[in-house]
Amino acid sequence: MKTVQNASGLFHGLSAFPLTPTDAAGHLQEDVLCRFLERIQEAGADSIGLLGSTGGYAYLSREERQRAVRVAVGCVGGRIPVIVGVGALRTDEAVALARDAKAAGADGLLLAPVSYTPLTDDEVFAHFCAVAEAGGLPLCIYNNPSTTKFTFSAELIARLADVPHIAAVKMPLPGDGDFSGEMERLRAITPESFAIGYSGDWGAADALLAGCDAWYSVVAGLLPAPALALTRAAQGGHGPKAMAINASFEPLWALFREFGSFRVMHAMAELLGLATIAPPRPILPLSQEAYGRVEAALGSLENEGPFVPQ
Repeated sequence: MKTVQNASGLFHGLSAFPLTPTDAAGHLQEDVLCRFLERIQEAGADSIGLLGSTGGYAYLSREERQRAVRVAVGCVGGRIPVIVGVGALRTDEAVALARDAKAAGADGLLLAPVSYTPLTDDEVFAHFCAVAEAGGLPLCIYNNPSTTKFTFSAELIARLADVPHIAAVKMPLPGDGDFSGEMERLRAITPESFAIGYSGDWGAADALLAGCDAWYSVVAGLLPAPALALTRAAQGGHGPKAMAINASFEPLWALFREFGSFRVMHAMAELLGLATIAPPRPILPLSQEAYGRVEAALGSLENEGPFVPQ
């Protein structure tokens, strides 16, 4: 099986996924985006996951997505890699977004099989081949069945891992919690350098302790320091410390599961004093009762230790 050059660990460690702050008309708030990105870079995260699900990519026009990438790359100035989500309904649109990202200076790509009509494995394979070739950057498969309604089989991941430029996969949490078994099966059928990471923040500690390559983190988009502390503890094999940090996050994880992390992150941005932004309609802000629970969860986290930025 071929070896994929993985851009010196581009898809390893903590990848922080910020919100994409926009006004009611969907126009980017550049200063707020830079504020988010600078916090991530200063905390020492390994990469930025721009225009992921947390970044609301599906709600933005091509022009605003182009603008977000240009602003992000200009803001961090090469100090931290930027991985850009390029998912779109049509293959030609995703191809254009991949070329836009490369032209703006992105370091890598993240691609989900966005669809209205359910897709077959062959359709997804052809879609990914076209985007990977057009983008010419290391690309991560975004396996996110909760939003796309498409689940990548191990066999399809193996087929895609043999395609030039496709270097990693971002997996959902396994239903049976068997991270080690899932990674063992995937590593047996993919190139040695193919990176396997996970999203689903409440499972990150278990995934990292089981030896995954990356945590694609929602919460790190606004709280990069404690997310990085959890990541480094797990990477260093310090299980009790990693699980203690994870326990301090549990009130937030519960809210993520109940309301969806996208809604909770918008409330967090305001509570942390970083920005007052509303999610794009038709998504509605949290109720006042839920907002108060987010505030309490953040207060609990701040009391747990010095890893929380002040």
